[in-house]
Amino acid sequence: MKKNKTAYVCNDCGSEYSKWQGQCHDCGAWNTIVEMRIPGGSSASKGGYSGLTKAKVEVLSEIDLQTVPRFSSGFKELDRVLGGGIVPGSAILIGGSPGAGKSTLLLQTICHLSQHQNVLYVTGEESLQQVAMRAQRLGLPTAKVKVLAETEVETICQLALTEKPGVMVIDSIQVMHMGDIQSAPGSVSQVRECAAYLTRFAKQHNVAMFIVGHVTKEGSIAGPKVLEHCIDCSLMLDGDADGRYRTLRGHKNRFGAVNELGVFGMTESGLKEVKNPSAIFLNRSEEAAPGSAVMVVWEGTRPLLVEIQGLVDYSQTGNPRRVAVGLEQNRLTMLLAVLHRHGSVQMNDQDVFVNVVGGIRVTETSADLALLIALLSSFRNKTLPRDLIVFGEVGLSGEIRPVNNGSERISEAKKHGFTRAIVPNANVPKNPQGITVVGVKNLQEALEAI
Repeated sequence: MKKNKTAYVCNDCGSEYSKWQGQCHDCGAWNTIVEMRIPGGSSASKGGYSGLTKAKVEVLSEIDLQTVPRFSSGFKELDRVLGGGIVPGSAILIGGSPGAGKSTLLLQTICHLSQHQNVLYVTGEESLQQVAMRAQRLGLPTAKVKVLAETEVETICQLALTEKPGVMVIDSIQVMHMGDIQSAPGSVSQVRECAAYLTRFAKQHNVAMFIVGHVTKEGSIAGPKVLEHCIDCSLMLDGDADGRYRTLRGHKNRFGAVNELGVFGMTESGLKEVKNPSAIFLNRSEEAAPGSAVMVVWEGTRPLLVEIQGLVDYSQTGNPRRVAVGLEQNRLTMLLAVLHRHGSVQMNDQDVFVNVVGGIRVTETSADLALLIALLSSFRNKTLPRDLIVFGEVGLSGEIRPVNNGSERISEAKKHGFTRAIVPNANVPKNPQGITVVGVKNLQEALEAI
């Protein structure tokens, strides 16, 4: 028997060291380096993550470029995030906080796919009775769904060779283990080797595999970074356990675009698709109030109308607070400085609170102008028109920069009944019909337009 080797791996970036140390030199994180035992006969040494067992040098121009066949998961929102459907032989990692609905989404998907092909649902956290009770409660067709309660990866793959499923679900990777690794399930070495073994099996036997992953308290997938490197697609299901809506966002996709967003509603019969996400994010109160503005953000391949709320109040302390929910707090601080310098509006003695309604997180810069207008509305206690839409990026010199897909954003706003728009001057369409578009070049013009 070959002697096991020991390595020390950083949980945040996956860097390896010969001995333990307090700080990772590559990512700068503290206390993230843990011991990992690598067995001498490890499966990782038998092939790469792509599943190829015999290497062959080929000419790039002679590679077959036939279209990768896809099939639908039964959810159009899930297909959108995946890039158009499920690719055979792909490894898909789905993460999320406890109670977000990961197992429910995959159970609904696997029951739908069982009507057309052979499927296998592997549960390591729940008993078969618990899975059957959930499926019965959701009213799902279970006559053709094959289930397995097992946590040893080698046994799972051996049984899968006999059943020959087209789609597999592993719930979850943190409870899986391999017999030749002595560390406990959920450790760095177990997660790393199990993910590599399952990914290689999926590619060798052309099986579409969904892998459930837990998240840490920081909101990232638990385990080493190599877990995200070896899989083909990484999805994150967000939403509070007591909330009604869930958002599915792609963070990595080898077969489609990233940052796609799928929206689901949690009901008694499971997750339901939200066909018009803008409608739920625009569920505004009947009475108009200061500090509320509507913006158009671009998520993946479609526009979304989102309400942003700002509250400005006199600070009772010498250090005013800056709180941003759904937006980056550092960008809020920067925009307040631009508002002071180029808009002559001072909020140094005011507490500033910003919230994006609906629980969605906005990462693009097109929300800058809407954020400043919402804050100014609250600061001056002036209500904005309910039919007004705003978007645009604000530069440090006070200029309003254009954003991509400006015409599509305006068209989406017009479909929802908005008749006025304040946008960057470069995004003004040549022939706007049914909506009054005001183009602004700098922050001062934007403040005068409201």
